[in-house]
Amino acid sequence: MILNDQKDTKNSLIGDYTPNLLKLYFEDIQSILMKKFGYKNLMEIPKLLSITLNMGIGDAKVNAKSLESAVSELTQISGQKPVVTKAKKDISNFKIRKGFPVGCKVTLRSGRMYEFLERMIAVALPRSRDFRGLSFKSFDGRGNYNFGIIEQIIFTEINYDKIEAIKGLNVTLVTSADTDDEAYWLLKELGLPLKDKPSKIEINEAA
Repeated sequence: MILNDQKDTKNSLIGDYTPNLLKLYFEDIQSILMKKFGYKNLMEIPKLLSITLNMGIGDAKVNAKSLESAVSELTQISGQKPVVTKAKKDISNFKIRKGFPVGCKVTLRSGRMYEFLERMIAVALPRSRDFRGLSFKSFDGRGNYNFGIIEQIIFTEINYDKIEAIKGLNVTLVTSADTDDEAYWLLKELGLPLKDKPSKIEINEAA
């Protein structure tokens, strides 16, 4: 059942192509969420708005090659050119002055966002060392989810022989959900490998 397949797909199409996860959202997930939470209006159904990838580089101020490598790798991972992030204030403990480069970040939206999410779920995360699922506790209270990736080499776009060093990155999934529970089920239905929440019965028994 397709509840809404026009408004949000306008900027998500690449030619006549629609990402698989976006098709899944319109064909199945919308109706599942509407039934689960009792929404009365299509606009109430939460959706994924953007994905931000942030890679910090501790020695970027003195090692231009490290920053250049990070920008190149994040470009390969996301398929979009990242922007260099700079320090907003002086931090004497780290010998950082305001305006010094400290990393890079990229924000994905529309079709490119769903393409990245599908690759991350199906290919990259299962390649993580000792991966047992993502914590259900990493929501920020406003429907957004954050988690860290320790090694960028889990992405198949990265050539292990050409990297300068192992780097981690932070991933932020921004949704339109009003609560963490709604965001949890949206991401869960999209296929993000979140660990199962304990039920109220299990919590009461543990207490």
